[in-house]
Amino acid sequence: MAMQILVYPIFFASVVATLLSSAAMAQPNLGLPDLQLEDNPSVVSLGQKLFFDRRLSFNNTLSCAMCHIPEQGFAQNQLQTSVGFEGQVTERNAPTLLNVGLYQTLFYDGREFSLENQIWSPLLADREMANPSMGWVIEQLQGMDDYEDQFALFSEGLTASTLGQALAAYQRSLIAANSPFDRWYFLGDQSAVSEQVKQGFAQFKRLGCADCHLVLENEAPFTDQQFHNTGIGYHRSMGNGSGPRSFVVGGTRTITTLERFDDRRSNDLGRYEATQDPQDRWKFRTPSLRNVALTAPYMHDGTLPTLGAVIDFYAQGGFQAPGQDPRIRTLSLPVEQRAQLEAFLKSLTSDEVGRLIALARNKSNP
Repeated sequence: MAMQILVYPIFFASVVATLLSSAAMAQPNLGLPDLQLEDNPSVVSLGQKLFFDRRLSFNNTLSCAMCHIPEQGFAQNQLQTSVGFEGQVTERNAPTLLNVGLYQTLFYDGREFSLENQIWSPLLADREMANPSMGWVIEQLQGMDDYEDQFALFSEGLTASTLGQALAAYQRSLIAANSPFDRWYFLGDQSAVSEQVKQGFAQFKRLGCADCHLVLENEAPFTDQQFHNTGIGYHRSMGNGSGPRSFVVGGTRTITTLERFDDRRSNDLGRYEATQDPQDRWKFRTPSLRNVALTAPYMHDGTLPTLGAVIDFYAQGGFQAPGQDPRIRTLSLPVEQRAQLEAFLKSLTSDEVGRLIALARNKSNP
């Protein structure tokens, strides 16, 4: 009889865990709002082909995927800022494209409002793909036989608009929610995360991090979609961000240059560059924290190499700057609490990422 009493709770717990797991599998966007997706898989497939095609750059050497690498969280882990056309260093860190359809504005300065239009910034930027004009890009693609049939999906064929629609459709398909945190917080699966993660989330709320990285009742975008001055932009503008640069070789070894580099990155004024409003100087859009453990280095300029460095930065109150967000302040944060915060941030990694990487590399069918 005693054995039966023990067996029933174990069996019940197993059944509950199975049901919770099935519920999570049925909700790949668990934790996110409903996002508008392309319902024609052929359009998504066309966008994926374009995303990996180096012929979209002026000298046929760069693709979108070379700065937004699937295996690196659809960002780029080796460099603070990417290398673009003819080896030129780009101004900002390559942001992840996971859940990019979540954002109301795009780029760190929020200068664009739709993925369909956003594509033209990297395609035409001198330091990125360096095409001379929209017409040039369209003409080059029209001369490629392998795209003629695929753009017949659209009644108007290949145009600036349909090119944007195709690339946007693929980017919107990169939904990566359904993390261990989501299964714990939204489904009540207590076994989905450790006690350390739960304590880390409590610290996250206590410290006010959730003021900008929102967690709501039915969804957790982990961004307020707003722009804030953390002090990093000002720090660089005052010349404190120039100097030797570091990059990772082979995913394991970090090399630091001997030379100092001083370039226009130090003059990045953030949101001001889109609005010309002096109140917007050195403000940058709040990134979502979803999958943040996959997308180092951090901040708009990639100057913080690890999650630990980000936590330390905020614990010390950021860099003091005019117009700095008043919520950024020096925090009393013991080592144990820092470890809890980092564990919580790592729990935001989606179970969907592996599938998205496999699909990106055509290792399985959508």
